[in-house]
Amino acid sequence: MKAPGRVRCAIYTRKSSEEGLEQGFNSLHAQREACEAYVLSQAGEGWVALSTIYDDGGFSGGSMDRPALTQLMADVSKGLIDVIVVYKVDRLTRSLTDFARIVDILDKAGSSFVSVTQAFNTTTSMGRLTLNVLLSFAQFEREVTGERIRDKIAASKARGMWMGGNLPLGYDPPTDPQTRALVINPDEAETVRLIFDQYLTMGSVHALRAWLEEQGIRSKSWTSSRGRLVGGANFSRGALFHLLKNRVYIGHIPHKTLSYPGAHPPIIDPETFERVQQGLRDRTRERKGRSTTVRPMILKGLLFDDGGRPMSPCFTRKGPSKLYRYYVSSPLLRGESLLPDPEAIRRVPSDAIEDLVVASLQRLTGQGSGTIAGLIGRVEILPHQITLLIKREALSRKGPGREAALELLRPNLQAGESLRLADDPGLLIITLPIRLKVRGGRVWLSDPFGKRDSAKPDPTLIAGLKAAHALLRGGRSGTKGGMSEAPQSAYDRILIRMAFLAPDIQSAILEGRQPRGLTLHGLLNRPLPAAWSDQRAVLGFP
Repeated sequence: MKAPGRVRCAIYTRKSSEEGLEQGFNSLHAQREACEAYVLSQAGEGWVALSTIYDDGGFSGGSMDRPALTQLMADVSKGLIDVIVVYKVDRLTRSLTDFARIVDILDKAGSSFVSVTQAFNTTTSMGRLTLNVLLSFAQFEREVTGERIRDKIAASKARGMWMGGNLPLGYDPPTDPQTRALVINPDEAETVRLIFDQYLTMGSVHALRAWLEEQGIRSKSWTSSRGRLVGGANFSRGALFHLLKNRVYIGHIPHKTLSYPGAHPPIIDPETFERVQQGLRDRTRERKGRSTTVRPMILKGLLFDDGGRPMSPCFTRKGPSKLYRYYVSSPLLRGESLLPDPEAIRRVPSDAIEDLVVASLQRLTGQGSGTIAGLIGRVEILPHQITLLIKREALSRKGPGREAALELLRPNLQAGESLRLADDPGLLIITLPIRLKVRGGRVWLSDPFGKRDSAKPDPTLIAGLKAAHALLRGGRSGTKGGMSEAPQSAYDRILIRMAFLAPDIQSAILEGRQPRGLTLHGLLNRPLPAAWSDQRAVLGFP
C-alpha cells in the first residue's frame, strides 16, 4: 500500500542511437537529471521519483519493442507507478498508434504521464488532441528522417561506397572514412576464388556444399557482443547461392536491383563471374524443364517427428527421371545438428509412410483412398510406433458421437493396435505398432507381421549361402566330394554356419524375402543360435 498523498514517479529516458552512450555523462543522464529536478519541484504534491531505472539506449521511438519500455508498461499494469515522467513526449513514442496503446494502458491503471519540457494533461480531451497533433509531427519527422537516410545511402552506394551490413567473405571493413572502400582479406579472398573455381568444376551447389564441408572450409568468422572472435559455420545452400551471385566480388556495390562500380578492388574477374552466372541459369532452366508431375504429398502439414517438430516435403533427383521424395524434420532442413539419439527419426520416405497411413485408415474406416486425406488431423512418427489423430466428424455423414466412433473402429483393430479418445473432442487417437529402423542413414518401416519388411534378392547373401553349402560338401563352390576335413580359415569356419540355418530362412534368402537390412556381413558378425526359432528371432524373421 502506498502512503496517502504519495505519487510514485517513474522516469523514462531514451536515445535513438548508441553513439555517445559510452561517455560518463550522456543524453540519458541529461534527460534523467531534468526529470529528477522536475519531480523534486513537485515534492509539495507528494511526488517521489522511484529508484528503478527505465533507460532505452540505442532504441528507436518508432516501435514499442524496447526492453525498458516493456518493463515500464508491465509495472504500470501492476499498479506500481502513478506518473511516467519523460523529458519530451517523443522520448516515449513517435508513433500515433503506439501512443494510443500507451494511453489505453495508463487509463486502465489510473496512471498518467508528464513531459518536463511540454505541459500536457492526458486526462482531458484537449490535452489528448494537442498530444496527437504533436505526435503527428514527431511521426512525420521520423519518416522524413528515414527517407533522408535512405537517399543518402543510395547516393553513397552510387559513388561506390560500402554503407554497412554483413561483410562479404573475402573483405574486411573499410579503413578510409572518405572512400569507405572495402579492404581485401587475402586468406578469405583465396577461399572465395576456390569456391568459384570448384563450382565451375562441379556445376552443382549441392555438391559444392558437401565438398566444402569435407574440406573443413567454413563461412566468415565474426566478433561476438563480448568481443570474442567466433568461428564461422558450414556453408548452407542459400549462403552459397548468395555468394556466387554477389557482384561485390567483381568490384561492384549492389543496391536493391541496381549495381554500381565500387571503390574496392575485385576478387573475381568478370569472365569467371559470368561463367558462374550462366551455370546457375542453366541449372535453373534444367530444373524447370523437368517433369513437374509429382505425386501429391498428402501428409504435408500433418506429419510431425518424435519431438513434435513438423516434417516438410523434400525432393532429390538421381538422373533425369528418378525422383526421391521424403518428409524431413525441420531442424534437419535448417542444417541444425541432430540430437545424439541413434533411433531419432528425422527423415522418412514419403511413399512408404503415405502408403502405410492410407492402407491403415482404409482398413480401419472402410473408406476409399480418395477420402482418406480428409480424415487425418495429425500423424506423429516415433521410433517404435506411429500415432494417427483422425477427425471424428469425417467418419460418416452423420458425424457419430465419441463413443459411437470408438465402437465403429474397434472391430477393425489388429493385434498391437490401440484406439482411444483425444483431449480434443473432435479427434480420435490410433496407435500403430510400426517400428521405424535407421540403417545406414536410411529409414525402413517394419510392422510386427513382417508385411512391409521384405527386400529384393541379395546376390552377395545368396552367394554366401551357396559357398557355405559347398564347404559343407567338402570344398568351395564347384568342388566335388564329401566333407573330409574341417574348414581351414577362420572366415570359412564362420561362413559354414549359414548351411545350418533353418530351412525357411534359407528359402527366404534365395527368394529375396529376407528382412530389409540383412546383409552377409551383418549375418556373419552376429552369433547364430542352434535353435531354428531363436535364429528367426535374431535375424528378424516373422
